[in-house]
Amino acid sequence: MTPHERLLDMLATRSARTGSFTLASGRHSTLYIDARLTTMSPDGLATIGPLALAALRESGWNADAVGGLTLGADPVSYAIAHASALAGAPVRAFTVRKEAKTHGTGKLIEGPFRSGDRVVVIEDVITTGGSALRAVEAVRAAGGAVQGVLAVVDREEGGRDALTAAGLPVIALTRASEILARMPR
Repeated sequence: MTPHERLLDMLATRSARTGSFTLASGRHSTLYIDARLTTMSPDGLATIGPLALAALRESGWNADAVGGLTLGADPVSYAIAHASALAGAPVRAFTVRKEAKTHGTGKLIEGPFRSGDRVVVIEDVITTGGSALRAVEAVRAAGGAVQGVLAVVDREEGGRDALTAAGLPVIALTRASEILARMPR
């Protein structure tokens, strides 16, 4: 089984549910994908890190750092950073807060992000692209140069189009239609 197939199986059996759901975007859907059930598991992290790192390398994006809006992007970013260290070409991970801290330094971006970094914004699941766009805005405001967006799942509901319309190339490790096809009946 390839790493892509392994990831699809994990998402289909652990993360995907059918029924009636209201998504974070406010949209209603018959499919819910809680990617964190996969991205926060040991075997999910071990699969996603190298798979996402390979996708980044194949894309030609030369990222200094990866990260996105907390909480969905966090485990994916950390898995990529860990895989990059093992591969001998470290990529740093960071987190974008939903709101700047009101104490201490008042940071919106946490971790070893630096102004001038070439950044890939990470998403667990793209639906509308709104979370990724919020992270892109924060990274650019802090002096980062966004190379593109990498998602674990593209729900295929217009988010990719919104991001590409904003000038952001998108890589998705999986698509909702692939996950649906693998879900147990």
